[in-house]
Amino acid sequence: DLDIPVLIHVADPAAFFDPIDVYKERYEVLQRHPDWSFYGPEYPAFQELMEQFENLVARHPDTRFIGAHVGCYAENLGWVGAMLAKYPNYWIDISARVAELGRQPFTARKFFIDHQDHILFGTDFAPDVDRYRIFYRFLETSDEYFDYDLGDIPGQGRWQIYGINLPEEVLSKIYRLNALKVLRPNTTE
Repeated sequence: DLDIPVLIHVADPAAFFDPIDVYKERYEVLQRHPDWSFYGPEYPAFQELMEQFENLVARHPDTRFIGAHVGCYAENLGWVGAMLAKYPNYWIDISARVAELGRQPFTARKFFIDHQDHILFGTDFAPDVDRYRIFYRFLETSDEYFDYDLGDIPGQGRWQIYGINLPEEVLSKIYRLNALKVLRPNTTE
């Protein structure tokens, strides 16, 4: 009734729902933040949350949903892409998931081009020039194997990312035009 989009966050990285052991690549972050673990009988399974999320989007086709953090499933762009293709009322933002997207540059680039009309720029942090540079480098260059974080110990895991060198027309949608479409759908620029 209010004609406003709903930004929704339903799950953290899928690895946070697995047992914590030294064989998990997210072991270090979960050691630093054990409260981020959602493993155990007191929590719903990751896939159950994602199925419930899809059911919600499907049940409300007149509501514009924005799935935070690449729809909360940046590890599986096929799943997110299927949702974007199936539900015209669904968008995603890229906040806090450049680390995941940049480690799969070929898949991510194709995903961004295929779904360019439903992807929004987002960061999940206060404005910070140095952090923005990482996002711009990821989206706008073909640079290889660079840090996705400013800290000595990366926030999500010990890997590097690659740029996906998006075309200008895709970048303009992600940086600005898609947000206008979602936030003001019945106005012209």
